[in-house]
Amino acid sequence: MAAIPVKYLNRQQEITDHFLYQMNKHMDEFMAGYVEEMLSLKDIASIMCLHPVHISNVIKLHTGFHPCHFYELRILNEAKKLLADYSLTITDVARRLTYDNSNFTKYFKEYAGMTPTAYRKIVSEQAQADLPAPNTKLYLVA
Repeated sequence: MAAIPVKYLNRQQEITDHFLYQMNKHMDEFMAGYVEEMLSLKDIASIMCLHPVHISNVIKLHTGFHPCHFYELRILNEAKKLLADYSLTITDVARRLTYDNSNFTKYFKEYAGMTPTAYRKIVSEQAQADLPAPNTKLYLVA
């Protein structure tokens, strides 16, 4: 099998980088509340002036992952940030990310390997471990 010419490899990298840039830009705008709906792959492809199947094929060839994989990882990262805020219920987090509670729990468990409740418990335990013990005296050195 012949090697892929370098100019095609560079174009694969360019398309992948452009997709990731557009996806991250959109997610930043979505999380900041500037836009109300998440874009689909088709929408991002339209912004890039490329066909969604072409983008999927190129990114899959270049990275080994479908473009949705990167979208899901970003959503998971945002979900973890939101779950660390105890003023938000899990239902609030799900709605913020355009999921219903049941589907969010399934999604989170599939990608994080645990339920949102279990994740919150771990975050809480880690936060408590970083705090001094209740009867520990702190000494300030001047």
